[in-house]
Amino acid sequence: MCSIRGRRKNCWMRFVRVDEGAAGLNPRRRRGRLKAMAQSGSAKMLKVVCAAGVLMGLPRLIAQQVDAATLIQRIDAANQARYDNVTGFADTEHYSVFRGNDTHPAAEMVVRVTYRKGEGKSYEVRSRSGSGLIQKLALDPLLRNEKEINEPGRVQASWFTSANYEMRPHPEQARQVNGRGCVVVDITPKHKAPNMIEGTLCVDPRDGTLVEMDGVASKSPNPLAGTTHMMRQYRNIEGYAMATHARAESDSAIVGRTVVVVDYSEYELKSRTPSNRDASAAPGKPPPR
Repeated sequence: MCSIRGRRKNCWMRFVRVDEGAAGLNPRRRRGRLKAMAQSGSAKMLKVVCAAGVLMGLPRLIAQQVDAATLIQRIDAANQARYDNVTGFADTEHYSVFRGNDTHPAAEMVVRVTYRKGEGKSYEVRSRSGSGLIQKLALDPLLRNEKEINEPGRVQASWFTSANYEMRPHPEQARQVNGRGCVVVDITPKHKAPNMIEGTLCVDPRDGTLVEMDGVASKSPNPLAGTTHMMRQYRNIEGYAMATHARAESDSAIVGRTVVVVDYSEYELKSRTPSNRDASAAPGKPPPR
């Protein structure tokens, strides 16, 4: 080992011996090469650290450019633009139900969903597997509920807007969700319902589009059901915020713990104003939930 009080020359020479590429160099050139390598490594490390700092600070920098009132206006505008411009979409949704602490789903269902403005949603079940009882008591009612809340004249009541929710933005609270920068907005529904959430949104401050929703249902669907915790994540597709992953967990004394996971894929989007903008940077117009 090189002593702290030892001569610097001896330390450099001992480290040089592990550099096989310097074996043919004279001592002076060996020392020069090792110093250059050390300096190069330090420079690379500095670049990595600086880049990480920029990426971590980017959401906060973006958040500081918008105040709470402006952010709420952008959330409302994004919802209205969605309603005005999205004429329809289709996607494939994979539902998995887990019971207790099981890691293997007790029931699964794959559905092709079609939304048409003015008509609502329709569902084509592509496949089913697992418990028929869970299919009947959990998945089928879930599809019926989704169809009902997306009926014309009702869908607006479930939007994440200031008309339906008390919103308390926190522009100083920036997060990264799946690589996207967003800021936190606390939400409290103005009326309680099983599909109205009390919790938080994470919103892109540039355009008010959703990145993530997380919270609990403000009202249980029935007296026997426990509290339901829900989470849904979104990404921009052709400039519109589309759901990509959702999770709902409930726990009751009668049926125990149940987790429903939904993965969304194979989107086909139709809009009144087709967009060729970059999906990650363009202002978004999220479609119906």
